[in-house]
Amino acid sequence: MRVGGRPDTEAIGLVLAGGRASRFGADKLAVDLAGRPVLHHAIVAVAAVTGRVLVSLAHDAPPPAMPDLGRPIEVVRDRSGDLGPLAGLAAALDAIGSTADQRLLVVPGDAPFLRPPLLRGLLGAMDHADAAVLADGDDWRPLPCALRTLAVGATVRDRLAGPDRSVRGALRVLRPAIVEESAWRAWDPQGVWRDDIDEPADIARAAARTHREAT
Repeated sequence: MRVGGRPDTEAIGLVLAGGRASRFGADKLAVDLAGRPVLHHAIVAVAAVTGRVLVSLAHDAPPPAMPDLGRPIEVVRDRSGDLGPLAGLAAALDAIGSTADQRLLVVPGDAPFLRPPLLRGLLGAMDHADAAVLADGDDWRPLPCALRTLAVGATVRDRLAGPDRSVRGALRVLRPAIVEESAWRAWDPQGVWRDDIDEPADIARAAARTHREAT
């Protein structure tokens, strides 16, 4: 299992940034956290472990400021509104194409504490599976996840046309490998990958955490 080293040039990263942030009441991904927008934290983490970075936006969203990675960040757009994160995944699959099977790391844009060791471990956890997810208590979370693009393509398109447009529903079809907590704690001892930004109060808690980690 590959969990350290330089970016895996054969892997692709996707940061989902097409949500409406209705609970937050504003563009939460643009809010400053430790000197840079919330969105930048997820992008930088993904760029540390993959050779190509995509950011999915709503079909009508203005382009956000992007961090300087020294290499391009590709923007893809949902084909229509209000279809949720699965639409962002579909847009990325369209951009990647179907000529080769790629490993795709998918993360939410509102998760500022994703650590490169955790993301590398998640990519490596697929082994012979078509997807991998992280255990959370007695269940597992759909994001972040790792996918094989050829395996997930038809499932994503079918799900977008049906009543269940959740990423979780698509992953269930793929029967993902589940990284147990005993494994991912080695990469993220405090489990901060689960700390996302949903409400304004989350920004204050995230800022306090970044301050503690910096001191």
